[in-house]
Amino acid sequence: MSAASGASDAAGLGRARAVAFVTPAFLLIAAFLVFPAVWTIWLGMTDFRLTGAQAADPKFVGLDNYRAALADPAFHNSLWLTIVFVFGSAIVGQSVLGFLIAWTMRSVPKAVKAIVETLVLMAWILPSSIVAFLWVAFLNNNGGTLGTILNTPDTAWLLEYPMASIIIYNTWRGTAFSMLLFSAALGAVPPSQLETARLAGASTLQQFRDVVFPHIRGHILTNTLLISLWTFNDFGPYLLTAGGPDHATETLPVFIYLRALYGGELGYGSAISFIMLLINLVIALLYIRLLRERRTANRSMDADDAKAEADEVLTAAEARNVGQ
Repeated sequence: MSAASGASDAAGLGRARAVAFVTPAFLLIAAFLVFPAVWTIWLGMTDFRLTGAQAADPKFVGLDNYRAALADPAFHNSLWLTIVFVFGSAIVGQSVLGFLIAWTMRSVPKAVKAIVETLVLMAWILPSSIVAFLWVAFLNNNGGTLGTILNTPDTAWLLEYPMASIIIYNTWRGTAFSMLLFSAALGAVPPSQLETARLAGASTLQQFRDVVFPHIRGHILTNTLLISLWTFNDFGPYLLTAGGPDHATETLPVFIYLRALYGGELGYGSAISFIMLLINLVIALLYIRLLRERRTANRSMDADDAKAEADEVLTAAEARNVGQ
């Protein structure tokens, strides 16, 4: 009997050859994901520094770094700024703007739609360093584009409105993903249902609430999870403000960089990185739970619809029997 015929898997590879195929992927995952994560956890329990005696002979300090982080007002401020940044630029900014663009583009000429989508995608595919340079030039108080348009040449936007500046910057930069996802989701909404709603006199808000939203609810959850995680871990604000002025835009990724690499406190920064990982896991688990509840609710609704349809068929059959 050949090895292929004796294989128990559908592809006919056999266990040995299947393991040989996936081993390179596992090695890459171990080298670039598992090992850095384990090393970060270990560093977070030491007083390791980039320079000095702790660099040559780091000591195990257990959970001291975590206790120090949880009691550090600078960490609390950074966590709060990160929450504001995620809520303003991801949940409100990118999601809402992405949906509005996708919703508007449904009824415009194809040429206009192509131009708008191209412009939005350009903001997404450009490197972060280039986008940051463009926005620094746009917001500069010395001949900047925004100051020239509004005739306020002396307004230092990045200094006077730092959080608003990086929120708008990140919204502009990341809206393309939400727009593409919602465009695909809206394309799956049955046109007949929207047309029926229009003929029934439903307003745009009623059409969205009663027809569109039930179909795209899962896409909204997926979009919110992905852009929240990306924004939570985004280092882009550093390119505009370097965490300033006076720590006003020091989100967690920037805070970790300044303390771990710029300040040399690698053990402390690793502890905060692990705290960030735990927060990401909580967000992901919350999304999975919401998605599971939605699927359970959909299966229940499908079962109820099937039962109602069966009852209608049975009622019609009984009516025919009585008529005969």
